[in-house]
Amino acid sequence: MLIGEYTHTIDIKKRVSLPAKFRKEVGKKVIITHGLDNCLSVYTPIEWEKIVSEKLSQLSIGQADQRGFNRFMLAGAVETDVDSIGRILIPDFLKDFARLKNKIVLAGVYSHIEIWDEKAWRIYKKRIENQADVLAEKLGEIGVI
Repeated sequence: MLIGEYTHTIDIKKRVSLPAKFRKEVGKKVIITHGLDNCLSVYTPIEWEKIVSEKLSQLSIGQADQRGFNRFMLAGAVETDVDSIGRILIPDFLKDFARLKNKIVLAGVYSHIEIWDEKAWRIYKKRIENQADVLAEKLGEIGVI
């Protein structure tokens, strides 16, 4: 399970060091793709296969929105190695998409890691913190919490 929040930097070669706790969970390869809310999502190959086979492959190619979402997730995905000291390379097009600057936040979100620009994360987190009670109540109505 991937949980927690860690602030790191991107080095000059566009590499990000994964926290030690995440390294144990992800192994030697990861898939990085566009995330929602302008972050990046990082999956283990096993979790990525689940997403593709259980979710994305179920979307109809006859629906424009579904085709677009598949393209967004799949065409934007890259497989990358975790190097011997736990770093991953962020390709330019994904770095640009998430507007990553020097400081970033890696957030564990159960089955995947999200990579956020630090400022964008703070803004997003504050907004969600201010709505947490309302969100919990809404989710509780549908039996999630």
